[in-house]
Amino acid sequence: MLMPKRMKYRKMHRGVGKGTRIAGRGTTVAFGDVGLMALDSSWVNSRQIEAARRAITNYVKRGGKVWIRIFPDKPVTTKPAETRMGSGKGAVEYYVAIVKPGRVMFELGGVRQDVAEEALRRGAQKLPIKCKLVYKDTAGEVVHANEGE
Repeated sequence: MLMPKRMKYRKMHRGVGKGTRIAGRGTTVAFGDVGLMALDSSWVNSRQIEAARRAITNYVKRGGKVWIRIFPDKPVTTKPAETRMGSGKGAVEYYVAIVKPGRVMFELGGVRQDVAEEALRRGAQKLPIKCKLVYKDTAGEVVHANEGE
């Protein structure tokens, strides 16, 4: 699973979820031919990213190349069940990637378009947010598809 090799600080504040803001970067298909774009904001943990990656690569067999455009670098801590208040912050349980609307999370290239669409649709089912497919135009601009799952 994905996680940072090292961090300056082990634990991090949760932050205020600004869900209505759209992503500032990573909004176009840069590497592959077809991309999977987020329509909601959410935390996507490393297990969900790995499950989506496996679903995509399993469908395309050994063809094509998959690019993962998000990385889980935010630690999430939890305290054990039935623990009294106080005694500090809990231990790091898992890592999440903060995904905002408009972010391209996965890209796929080197396979037929119908195979890429089905593979990314299967990967989207493993993620906790609504997604849609976006395409790279021949001129380099992104062409948006109708909203998917």
